[in-house]
Amino acid sequence: MLSRNSFRRDFWFILSASIAWGTVGVANQAIYAHTTNALSLAFFRLAIATPLFLIACSKLLGRRLWQIKPRDLLIMILMGGMQALYQVSYSAAIAYTGVTISTLIALCVAPVIVALCSTFLMREHLTRSTLLALVLALGGTVLLVAARSHPQQASVSLLGIGLALLAAAGYAFFILLGRLFSTGYHSVQINFVAFGTGALLLLLFSTSTPLVVTYPLNDWLLLLYLGCIPTALAYALFQAGMRSISATMASIITLCEALTAALLAWLIFHEELGIFGILGALLLVGSMLILIYRK
Repeated sequence: MLSRNSFRRDFWFILSASIAWGTVGVANQAIYAHTTNALSLAFFRLAIATPLFLIACSKLLGRRLWQIKPRDLLIMILMGGMQALYQVSYSAAIAYTGVTISTLIALCVAPVIVALCSTFLMREHLTRSTLLALVLALGGTVLLVAARSHPQQASVSLLGIGLALLAAAGYAFFILLGRLFSTGYHSVQINFVAFGTGALLLLLFSTSTPLVVTYPLNDWLLLLYLGCIPTALAYALFQAGMRSISATMASIITLCEALTAALLAWLIFHEELGIFGILGALLLVGSMLILIYRK
């Protein structure tokens, strides 16, 4: 019973994280109405989240915060590099390929990479129910994103596709590396090192693309929200949820980000979901039900 309860608790942790990530697009769209750039948004998300992780570590762990094996520290730093790679590559891909294609590749390729690596390298057992959930979730994500596409987003370039694939790889390996520490370290401890590293790397990128640091008060409040909720809180929940959830299942659950984004766009911006969007939403919900009731 304890194992079943732990699984359901961690399932809801990761689902809550993916729902929080689904709000990022709405917040970004509001900030983009003023002068900013993708690198600045990514940097402030990580830069605001890092001290929050440090405060949480100090409260929860005390001096144990610094008790990290050298090899594990290097892997956590590598996780930060993967997070920075994902943020920069995805933002750059949008400029070349548009939101629709970039989102499809970044969201849909990552779970496939995770499933392949987990099965053949980490020896995780891929059950039939998990495979079915993966297929349904990928199909639902494709339908949801395609339903929100616009004709002017049809321009595609090989460079943009390559950048989107790079973003998917960065996101996938962030999940896979995080799975290595699912029980050995506290989630806030892992994320403090990873996100601190990511913020420093993005700061280095700003030498070629200057950061925008002047915003109206409302935009600063949105930046604070982005750093606190869909970054600090969501990634802490996500990492904690991987204690009893496989990397493949975690990557499938995160696809609910697309469902949250679509529903918010429908509620706030009155975007049409259409028959394909509704079908995609049902497929995603179906995949979640398969995962949570599989035991």
